[in-house]
Amino acid sequence: MAKDDLTTGPMALHFKNLAIPAALGMLFTTLYNVVDVYFAGQLSTDAQAGLAIAFQAFFILLAVGFGLGSALSALVSNAKGRKDSSKTRMLAAQGLGFGIIATLTLMVLGRFAGPWLIALVSEPGAYRDAALGYFNWLIFALPGFLLTFGGNGILQAHGDSLSMQRAMMVAFATNIGLNPLMMYGIPGVWDGMGFNGIALSTILSQTGVMVFILSRVWKLDIMEGLPLSEFKPDLSSYCAIIKQLLPASTAMFVMFISGFVVQFALKGFGGSAIAAYGVALRIEQILLLPVLGMTGALLPIAGQNFGAEQFARVREAVFFCWKLGFAMSLVAAPMLWFGGSAAMGLFSDDAEVIAIGASYLRVDGFLFPVYMMLFSINSLLQALQRPIWTLWISLYRQGFGIAFFVWMFIGVLDFSVWGVWFGIATAVTSGWIIALLVTNGVARQEIGGLFRGRV
Repeated sequence: MAKDDLTTGPMALHFKNLAIPAALGMLFTTLYNVVDVYFAGQLSTDAQAGLAIAFQAFFILLAVGFGLGSALSALVSNAKGRKDSSKTRMLAAQGLGFGIIATLTLMVLGRFAGPWLIALVSEPGAYRDAALGYFNWLIFALPGFLLTFGGNGILQAHGDSLSMQRAMMVAFATNIGLNPLMMYGIPGVWDGMGFNGIALSTILSQTGVMVFILSRVWKLDIMEGLPLSEFKPDLSSYCAIIKQLLPASTAMFVMFISGFVVQFALKGFGGSAIAAYGVALRIEQILLLPVLGMTGALLPIAGQNFGAEQFARVREAVFFCWKLGFAMSLVAAPMLWFGGSAAMGLFSDDAEVIAIGASYLRVDGFLFPVYMMLFSINSLLQALQRPIWTLWISLYRQGFGIAFFVWMFIGVLDFSVWGVWFGIATAVTSGWIIALLVTNGVARQEIGGLFRGRV
């Protein structure tokens, strides 16, 4: 059995080979971000709040990168499952070319849209000023992020999650050294850049990740002897990429917008609430990493088997993913319920920040298995090349749902900051019910059903 052939062999082995490196890679990605939060906290609560807001604005630009990675993972894995080497190579080359064009376009758009978004969700003062300065530097990290996402999507379609893991491990270690160097400089030689040094550290380390990932893509068998003419934009290939990318990117975009809605609601409770939410999200992400790695692995596994028309194995992959996910939830939920205050205390000594963040994490513990199923559903819909449904689900859950339920709990029922958390929980839970019903209907059309096979 070829290592990159996911259409044969034990399902557990494929998840192990893909999910564990992916989860470790995301662990170091999150730890990378945690390092930024930690060093921002060494400056002030305003710096932490500015980091949270600026990175939320930057993440909106990254939505295209996430979509590109998902699109290439789905399209390339489908072509590989059909044993169509020529199409696999063409999609890989076209995807990277598309990524370059998208990156340049987004850098221009971000330069004008980013400051407006930051001003929308903040009040004039120190934390807004910090966010604006940080964002204006961070925009130069876009090439490193977007082309890394695209390249990693191609590698995942070939069963390779290990390259990204190794790259992020090195980036994490590098960031620990670069952050204080860029912030505080070298005594007697250079005074450093203060808070903006965190952004410069990100630019340098993420560019290194991009170079490594693209070098790994170039070493794939399908790229051997690849002429530069393959990168010339091909209308049909770009249309296929956009068709797969647009729903996934828009869904991610809506998710980031929902983050702004939450921050808009939180700004009425002061900078401490915004800082607490930013720190709590990092803690949440650390515990979600095994789930994200596992559900991310589902996409290429289901994608290759769908391309090979092995529908029973697609269903097998989904249910294997869910079983592991519920086991992970049994471990993670109590940690969120009972360890939130201690975890928040690692990043802030502000009692108000700790208390607000811990309240979010207590609610989040109940949502953990729901997030797991939502992530797996998104991967399955992309693998079945029906990503448009991920958009509609996201528009409800993270567009209408977040805004409506947060408004209801705060504006109508007059809850405190807990109203924001209850609004999020109601939107997520109702969105999960809708997603499960939709996915069952799509599965009946594409693979003969999710819960029973074609006869």
